[in-house]
Amino acid sequence: MSVELDDRAGSGVLDSEIARVVDAVLEAESVGEVEVGVIIVGEADMQTLNREHRQLDSTTDVLSFPIDEDDDEPLAGVPRMLGDIAICLPVVMAQAREREVSPAAELTDLLVHGTLHLLGYDHETDTGEMLVRQDEIGDEIVTIAWQPA
Repeated sequence: MSVELDDRAGSGVLDSEIARVVDAVLEAESVGEVEVGVIIVGEADMQTLNREHRQLDSTTDVLSFPIDEDDDEPLAGVPRMLGDIAICLPVVMAQAREREVSPAAELTDLLVHGTLHLLGYDHETDTGEMLVRQDEIGDEIVTIAWQPA
């Protein structure tokens, strides 16, 4: 599995830590060879993404952008491009304070959440399955080793 990090917000989190969490979710869901992009952004960029893709003119914590559906015909020897996850660093920090958890724990939780969305889970339309699965997987993952600057 390949995970590419674009840390536009300068969080300082290591690529390997992001990849470890995303890989753990993909493994828990028995997903084969895929590529995932993770972008960490500030509030203005996240608000723009939210407005352009969800018609909501506000910031949010995480957005997922699936690319290849599971039923798409894979090309031989080419990993499936699962999609991209955008996470808003200032919202990570604020939610961590509100939930009284570390920023690293909040970031870990949002990575699990965003990856599940890429896999087709949707807490806005299901009857709670996604959030249950998020908790199950999250309980098995070691929190990202990260201290925000």
